[in-house]
Amino acid sequence: MTSISNVSRGSIIRFRGEPHSIESLVHRTPGNLRAFYQANMKNLTTGKNVEYRFSATEAVDLIVTERKQYQYLYRDGDDFVMMDTETFDQINVPTSTIGDSARFLKEGFMVDIVFSDDGSILESELPTFVELEVTETSPATKDDRATSGTKPAILETGAEVNVPMFILTESIIRVDTRSGEYMERVKK
Repeated sequence: MTSISNVSRGSIIRFRGEPHSIESLVHRTPGNLRAFYQANMKNLTTGKNVEYRFSATEAVDLIVTERKQYQYLYRDGDDFVMMDTETFDQINVPTSTIGDSARFLKEGFMVDIVFSDDGSILESELPTFVELEVTETSPATKDDRATSGTKPAILETGAEVNVPMFILTESIIRVDTRSGEYMERVKK
């Protein structure tokens, strides 16, 4: 147990029996009231966001974690098979742990996996930006390239994103895995 004042953004605590990741933590001292910490947390079990007001002297259970990089190999049913590149051990990571960004996961990508002190997987983080090839999109006409609209495109992982009109099939694009948005075309 440690004081809430010793916890920072990104820390993982046990709150009401479940692991929560601290998204933001703000110390507030309103007028003539006692100081408190306003915390925005993400429940790592359910994925829901939680807001809670901690007393400035309140103690929390800080979970000791280990972060390790794994390489994505292949999909096995609802799980993703990852390999430790140092020991070549393989683990199965459930789809719920990776979340919505799993649609941008390509074989060979490196993924950060956070383990709790008991060895269970708490969360996983894909690279913020990934480069993927456009496998299918409607062809652009000369008029389309002059306007600033968007069109749907299917990527090599099967994910669909909106891209500018000038993007063609076989183009390589950079995508933000957090929001699923097109960032830029990559020149190769």
